Amino acid sequence: MRVFNFSAGPAVMPEEVLRKAAAEMLDWHGSGMSVMEMSHRGKEFISIADKAEADLRALLAIPAGYRVLFLQGGAIAENAIVPKNLLGTRTRADYVNTGEWSKKSIKEAKKYCTVNIAASAEDKGFSYVPEQSAWKLDPEAAYVHICGNETIGGVEYQWTPDTGDGTSWVPLSISTVSSGSSLATVSPSCLSHSATVPSSIVSPSTGIVTCVATFAG
Repeated sequence: MRVFNFSAGPAVMPEEVLRKAAAEMLDWHGSGMSVMEMSHRGKEFISIADKAEADLRALLAIPAGYRVLFLQGGAIAENAIVPKNLLGTRTRADYVNTGEWSKKSIKEAKKYCTVNIAASAEDKGFSYVPEQSAWKLDPEAAYVHICGNETIGGVEYQWTPDTGDGTSWVPLSISTVSSGSSLATVSPSCLSHSATVPSSIVSPSTGIVTCVATFAG
């Protein structure tokens, strides 16, 4: 009898998927090699990468005007990627502390900037998401970061924060690892003063940046 794992991270997979993976372990599509043995520059692996990107675009409805970046590292590495890419010329960032994953993000961000805890749920044992009306945002912050789903404490945002005042706004970075992706958005109006981002992830049609990274774990 098979065991179904409902823990965080790895989970049960359909038997047909496992059988196909097992069959292709010794010979992927008649190449005579497994995926782990082939050149990352070869046509076989390039076809795998292209298919993975196409599937990801379909799954997340990523427009053609955006690039998909496959980056090393998992959820923890993302905590450094966010400040390194969104700080730009600024030295401050806002973070909302709702639990264990937020605390990890805050700890890492402090290596690169001054972190303002805009709101915290620590007063009630991280059992809720603070209402945005209680947030104390720093007007000099380069971005606002939240953890959309605190899996350890069982707290999840049921709404998307608004980081603007009606005339301008700063990037909102959302860690959504357990939801399948981590993303950050930047409006065209703030690019000049609050964020420096690679041109490869700027939509040529709108000027809006959307960074999407998926990973296991």
